[in-house]
Order: sequence, then structure tokens, then C-alpha cells
Amino acid sequence: MPAEPAPAADLGPAFPSTIEVRGVYKDFGGQRALGGVSLRLVAGELTALLGENGAGKSTLLGILSTLVRPSRGELLLDGTKLQDIDPVALRRSLGVLSHEPRCYSDLSGRENLRFFGRLYGLPGSDAELDAAVGAMLERVNLVRAADRPARTLSRGMLQRLAIGRVLLTRPQLLLLDEPYTGLDRDGVALLTRLLDEERRRGAILVVITHDLDALAPIVDYAAVLHRGRLTAERRFPAGTCDGAALLELYHKASAKGQARDADSAPRPTAEVSP
Repeated sequence: MPAEPAPAADLGPAFPSTIEVRGVYKDFGGQRALGGVSLRLVAGELTALLGENGAGKSTLLGILSTLVRPSRGELLLDGTKLQDIDPVALRRSLGVLSHEPRCYSDLSGRENLRFFGRLYGLPGSDAELDAAVGAMLERVNLVRAADRPARTLSRGMLQRLAIGRVLLTRPQLLLLDEPYTGLDRDGVALLTRLLDEERRRGAILVVITHDLDALAPIVDYAAVLHRGRLTAERRFPAGTCDGAALLELYHKASAKGQARDADSAPRPTAEVSP
């Protein structure tokens, strides 16, 4: 008889402290979105994922969230292959913010948070859940608008509600795609402070953004993609990153990627005169 497959690894009480992305490729039909990306993510650190539109950043976030399967390569969580880990336990440890807020328009902000708290298995009684929801509404500065239908909120307020939805369950892996979208100056400062709190809590954070100045003060590691390939990376000692450093890294990576593109482009065949 064939051997039974080994049971999926349980995450246990602690989420893995490292995630290694090894030689990851992703093809959509004949289009290559990622071409052999390798990087290492560490608990208590924030990674800024940079690159021009279409560089493959959102695809990489999709793979990290388990919603997109790589064509080749692997993800290791403390050395254990992703496919060997219990997917339910893993997804309960994730917090994902995409381009859309993903909140129910007819529910109030408070009802949205209560719904997602139960959906993701936040433990405790109803009273404890209500207390957690109330505390999160305070964190994202939405107490006064907590009982309004989400459809009546401004774009910035809806973004803050989406951020609250993601942070409510205290995820250990936070994947944020352009989280500063729609926020005013106070909202930008609030989000940076919240992300720093999550970083200090020990979460792994990966943030896609073009708002370099806003995110830079809390960046530990930056990686730049160009046409699906990692072209530059840099680790920053705590508190040493700024917007100018990220912009310089971005420009160097773009120049390197463009030079590589030019080298790999087919060259015209010289005509031979008769």
C-alpha cells in the first residue's frame, strides 16, 4: 500500500520567525511575472517592497499570502516548506490589505470589525470581542464614526477601517499593498505609527508603497523588483533609513534593470552588401 502523506505541520503557539523566498517564479500564460526572486523576511522587521508598476510586487504579495501558487521555487517558514504547514492555521496568522478596503458597505465600522473578528477566530466572549473592537476603533481614530454604514465614510476613513480590520486579529504576517492610499497627513502619520507598533510587537511586515518618505523611518530592509526580478536590496540599521535612501536605491535598481534589459534584447542582424 502507498504510504500515507505526512500530516501538515502545526504552527503551534508561535508563528515562524523567518520566511525564506527561494528562487520563486510565476508565469501567467506566456507572461512571466516573477523570475527567480529570493529574499528573507524576519520577525520584528518591516520590508519595503519597491518597483515600478508591473514589476511583480503584488504577485509576490499574493504568493506570500498563499492566494497565488508559484510556478517554481519555494517558501520556507523556519525551514519548513509552505505546503507542509496547516493552511488554516497559517491563514489565521495573516493580515492582508489589498487595493480594495474589503469592508461591507451596509455594515457599520463596528459591525465590520466584529464580523471579521469572528470570521478569523478571534477568541473570547462577545463582551471581549466588543472590547477588542472598541480598542481598535480608537487605534484607527474612528470612534465617532463607528456606527455609520461603511458606504457613508470618506475614502480615508474607509482606509482606516480596512487597516483596523487587518490589525484586529494581531496577525503575525502583515502584507500591505499601498496602505497609504486615500489617507490625509494625519492618517499617514497614524498608519506609520501603527506599523511601527506591529513591528515592535514582533510581526513580519511587507509593505508595497510609493510613499517613500512616510514609510522610510521604520524600514529595516528594502527590496526593489524590476520586471519580475530582484535588482537591488539593502538592510538598514534601526532608524537610519530615510526617503532619500530609498529613492536612491530605487533609481539604482531601475538603471541596473534597464541595462540588463538592453543587454538581453535581440540585436539586429547586420546586412551584408552583395
